[in-house]
Amino acid sequence: MAQPDGKKIFFENLSGAGKAIAVLTSGGDAQGMNAAVRAVVRMGLYVGAKVYFIHEGYQGMVDGGDNIREATWESVSSMLQVGGTVIGSARCKEFRTHEGRLKAAHNLVQRGITNLCVIGGDGSLTGANLFREEWSGLLAELVEQGVIEADAVQKYSALHIVGMVGSIDNDFCGTDMTIGTDSALHRIIEVVDAIMTTAQSHQRTFVLEVMGRHCGYLALVSALACGADWVLIPEMPPEDGWEEKMCQKLSANRAGKKRLNIIIVAEGAIDRNNKPITTDNIKNLVVKCLGFDTRVTILGHVQRGGTPSAFDRILASRMGVEAVLALLETTANTPACVVSLCGNQSVRLPLMECVQMTQEVQKAMDEKRFEEAVKLRGRSFENNLKTYKLLAHRKPESELPTSNFNVAVLNVGAPAAGMNAAVRSAVRVGISEGHKMFAVSDGFEGFYKGQIKEIKWGDVGGWTGQGGSLLGTKRTLPAKHVDKIAEQIRKHNINALLVIGGFEAFECLLQLYEARAAYEEFCIPMCMLPATISNNVPGTDLSIGADTALNAIVELICMCQTCDRIKQSASGTKRRVFIIETMGGYCGYLATVGGLAAGADAAYIYEEPFDIRDLQANVEHLTEKMKTSIQRGLVLRNENSSENYTTDFIYQLYTEEGKGVFDCRKNVLGHMQQGGAPSPFDRNFGTKISAKAMQWISKKLVDTFRQGRVFANSEDSCCLLGMRRRALVFQPVVQLKQESDFVHRIPKEQWWLKLRPLMKILAKYKTSYDVSDSGQLEHVDRNRPKESDASVAM
Repeated sequence: MAQPDGKKIFFENLSGAGKAIAVLTSGGDAQGMNAAVRAVVRMGLYVGAKVYFIHEGYQGMVDGGDNIREATWESVSSMLQVGGTVIGSARCKEFRTHEGRLKAAHNLVQRGITNLCVIGGDGSLTGANLFREEWSGLLAELVEQGVIEADAVQKYSALHIVGMVGSIDNDFCGTDMTIGTDSALHRIIEVVDAIMTTAQSHQRTFVLEVMGRHCGYLALVSALACGADWVLIPEMPPEDGWEEKMCQKLSANRAGKKRLNIIIVAEGAIDRNNKPITTDNIKNLVVKCLGFDTRVTILGHVQRGGTPSAFDRILASRMGVEAVLALLETTANTPACVVSLCGNQSVRLPLMECVQMTQEVQKAMDEKRFEEAVKLRGRSFENNLKTYKLLAHRKPESELPTSNFNVAVLNVGAPAAGMNAAVRSAVRVGISEGHKMFAVSDGFEGFYKGQIKEIKWGDVGGWTGQGGSLLGTKRTLPAKHVDKIAEQIRKHNINALLVIGGFEAFECLLQLYEARAAYEEFCIPMCMLPATISNNVPGTDLSIGADTALNAIVELICMCQTCDRIKQSASGTKRRVFIIETMGGYCGYLATVGGLAAGADAAYIYEEPFDIRDLQANVEHLTEKMKTSIQRGLVLRNENSSENYTTDFIYQLYTEEGKGVFDCRKNVLGHMQQGGAPSPFDRNFGTKISAKAMQWISKKLVDTFRQGRVFANSEDSCCLLGMRRRALVFQPVVQLKQESDFVHRIPKEQWWLKLRPLMKILAKYKTSYDVSDSGQLEHVDRNRPKESDASVAM
């Protein structure tokens, strides 16, 4: 397929010829590790390097022999969707000794390996850095022992280390997200959603223990994502007297006709005296003080199990490629680095700076400097905690500020998972800010019909886990009804609008902004949150709902392939290609990123025009792969990628051309991509950006209140809140108009197009690759801009 102009040709600039790269996984396993291993192997082979597996972590490096094996392209096939780590992981006491590291150095030198990619936690990465620092001394010692030749010291003079953090706890400082965390959250939320149904049936209280001996991230984010009544984490122990406050809250919720209570506890939860708080302690407390039927569920290692989420597959694939780039660019003077994620951008950070900061967190907790421990965890963790407190703990009416402002919230366009979490967050933050909140049913159609009513704190309880749009949503644009909408704004004295939706919502805000010249009623603060599975809104890298859709695509593809394998098992294995059509209108985000997550061989999209020659080249490429050990092929097509090259056409072409080598199956996923419960990412993303939007609205209301009324007519009073690389940014919609293709309802520039060459490289195509956006080594204390509070991103 044609490549966008201006690409920097990676293959000509960074060659791995003559280099040997080894990859190992160490410490605890985490979903997504296999995706990272696959990306390292295939990117390494792509640049011409030799790539080796080190099985069983550092133990395999010390033992050598068959534990260190050369990897091939085919050896990482079919591992993208597998949980755990297929190359094994083990604790190794011997590597902690000088003698053990001497053996490991000998085993690497024998194979010419001087580049290590280590996927593990802070202990594994610290061990790798020590190994690197000792390397020259170890080689000199091996020469003295007569085990290696003297010229080997110069030939293999430096050991280069690049790390990736694989840990479900998200306990490593310097990165917003570690490999495996999102998948662990999926396991937790699946359990919580299941428990909530039985808890409601019997009016029970459930106490859930999740992993996190030293880090409360899983507990905190899962509590935020399910609307838990109480959460206990090691970084921020509850104030003295918390037992009474918790029981009062549980009792108040029951009195408010809430039929269940959820309490989430990190396994390392402590009180202010560093004394452990256990699930049994909490159960006994609730039973004794309230007499509630209370059950305990300890999730344990189920959080490590199962297939990796779409987020983890994409994160690990991006990090794996970035790790190889870092190894190729490193010099003898380059410190060992770790590939991290900040917002939606890969960054490289000095490994030991991150390790030291991670250790400082534990030291601060041990010394009871809990506020500092939270700050050291990073802006992401800190904002999660602030948002949870804001949404979960309602202040008494007497303590609430009185703003006398009315704020309306509505959904526009197609439903997207996470919309309800965003509405819940907006309502509760708005009430906490002292506003009166109004819900508008059925978008702007309901607005002009007067379907507007006040919505209270308790009305949005339990909304975070609900799919679709509980407010109802329509695609109706306001232009034809501005007079009636203005009338409703006057009638209900609406002082600000929060609009949650996709491209239609963007068009709606533009129309309301333009209507300000004729109607002063629209001279109020207005903010839009992007929510659409298509991720086709200008001004943001990500939209609420897109992550849930990606997970649905990956799950449905896996289901198709698994069912096919079961059907074929009796009659022998047959090579087969699946042709899958995704939604997205003219936006190829789902096809491209879903293809990366599922290991697709090709993805056809509108933004990258293709013709019959491209289709033929793809068929021939796949045919060659199928003649080896590859048993399954995957081709995705965005629904509006071409008027003539339809899904049926591509299916028939592949079927005809693949005769004698493979056959085909096709599947149109349709609206299944929109349905279902929102993913943890979408719940958390929707919750946090909605809270930020409401705080922006509150400030604008105060700033624009003059002579007894709100009057806001500047460009920056009508904004879209989106994630741009590292930051969440408010952008005037009138400025974003220039960045939009209104005919095809997509942004003119889309960041994810840079992922397409990556998908092709991992599918064994020779293609150009843009390294201009690759991570650069920077320091931990500078890796986040001041305005950034992005939590988790692709």
